[in-house]
Amino acid sequence: MNLRMKTTTALVSLGLMASPAFADMEAAKAFLDAEIGDLSSLSRAEQEAEMQWFIDAAQPFSGMEIKVVSETIDTHSYESKVLAPAFTAITGIKVTHDLIGEGDVVEKLQTQMQSGENIYDGYVNDSDLIGTHWRYQQVRNLTDWMAGEGADVTSPTLDIDDFVGLSFTTGPDGKVYQLPTQQFANLYWFRYDWFNDDKNKADFKEKYGYDLGVPVNWSAYEDIAEFFTGRDLSHLGVEGEVFGNMDYGKKDPSLGWRYTDAWMSMAGMGDKGEPNGLPVDEWGIRVNENSQPVGSCVARGGATNSPAAVYAVTKAIEWLQKYSPPSAAGMTFSEAGPIPAQGNVAQQMFWYTAFTAASVKPDLPVMNEDGTPKWRMAPSPHGVYWEEGMKVGYQDAGSWTLMQSTPVDRAKAAWLYAQFVTSKTVDVKKAHTGLTFIRESTIQHESFTERAPKLGGLVEFYRSPARVQWSPTGTNVPDYPKLAQLWWQNIGDAMSGAKTPQEALDALCADQERVLERLERAGIQGDIGPKLNEEMDPEHWLSQPGAPKAKLENEDEEPVTIAYDELIKSWQ
Repeated sequence: MNLRMKTTTALVSLGLMASPAFADMEAAKAFLDAEIGDLSSLSRAEQEAEMQWFIDAAQPFSGMEIKVVSETIDTHSYESKVLAPAFTAITGIKVTHDLIGEGDVVEKLQTQMQSGENIYDGYVNDSDLIGTHWRYQQVRNLTDWMAGEGADVTSPTLDIDDFVGLSFTTGPDGKVYQLPTQQFANLYWFRYDWFNDDKNKADFKEKYGYDLGVPVNWSAYEDIAEFFTGRDLSHLGVEGEVFGNMDYGKKDPSLGWRYTDAWMSMAGMGDKGEPNGLPVDEWGIRVNENSQPVGSCVARGGATNSPAAVYAVTKAIEWLQKYSPPSAAGMTFSEAGPIPAQGNVAQQMFWYTAFTAASVKPDLPVMNEDGTPKWRMAPSPHGVYWEEGMKVGYQDAGSWTLMQSTPVDRAKAAWLYAQFVTSKTVDVKKAHTGLTFIRESTIQHESFTERAPKLGGLVEFYRSPARVQWSPTGTNVPDYPKLAQLWWQNIGDAMSGAKTPQEALDALCADQERVLERLERAGIQGDIGPKLNEEMDPEHWLSQPGAPKAKLENEDEEPVTIAYDELIKSWQ
């Protein structure tokens, strides 16, 4: 019997599943016994104390029914199917945790923002919307909420500083607007076994003149992609055609994420800065000293259609066409995700660590008999326009968000649930289930030290100083839902060949500026909303330091690789 069934059975046997209005410590103890055990950063006594606080704080809301929503990933499935029933049994608050598509979550959120109607009492939505939430002020800022209206339902053991993604959910005003509940990065994925094979190493060195290893830059990635595509690996028992790259290119909303999720920053399009480039971010949007968006096109000081952006899109298309399975061009994000684990892909630059759990299943061709993977993950290589001090990739931070339009009592009940599913009591177990780390105490837990060899570098990455260079969309983006949809439509035109990368990006930045202009005219974001620069000769901006950057005469830099084991040592 698995732990989920044990938990449910334990609670049913205590008569707690059928009567949500009844809540006491017996339900909590049954849950801790059946589901948590030693997989917590708290001792058993501390766990029980934390559960007692939830029982006491929830008393005024006992019998209330609330609804919350998130996208469908393993972590949220665990919250919905295991933690929500446990919370109901322990607190007496009946919570329905709906799982829907990511786009649908944003749509519901938008509808609630526009109508003021309370559709859900709590949302898990990406911190990519931080610029939207800060400017529209339609979500409760949690800093003020925890100190004021929500103080009586804010756990003394929440330990807000333990959350590793808090900078992603903090506005320019220093206030925290969302509470992370899952996080995953997009990293470089490669076949560690193929890279360490003596024949492959010798043949690569002979052909390219340097060592096969983790590519530090795009030039090396391209050489490795060329080397493995079509290569005969029968000496390693690999059957079928082999490819040096994996990606996706279908004109679909997920194509937009592939680019707004920091592909441009990996290329080096934006400015230096953590968690995001300033004044120009990875969407190519420039802001002024008041954080007001002032342009997206180069003529207004933006970088969305700059030479670095054109380079980024051109390389992605070229690698998709030359080094990827022919079917990849017609795939979406979710369709492409499982392909590397099928065993015929050498590397993927843009691989979400959310796929880790699905890529370590015992029967996969990319797994060793001892349960360790034949693959590893490492920092993504960066493009020729990238400079030290820039972000080098994307990190998704699905975060609890409380709308202003949600009645106070319902918001309080939802806040209790949000804290329960992110609590130190449950977080280590939740992280083992979904592998989406949110707490430093969880990342450092001894159970992950033990499990690390079977997770292909995930634990090492999250324990390393490198992790701060991966971040979500930042505060330069004033209306994520309106602007995000422009990307897949325009980039899709470049992918299909209907437009050149330059033409597609010219259209994209113009579309973005039309949205910025509408927001400026409407004035709904006040003195932190867009205030567009006058258009100027692009050379004015290209000749200045930082982004937008002038076109380099040579976009093929000297390739650099590093041995994976040396890379890991440098982190320790």
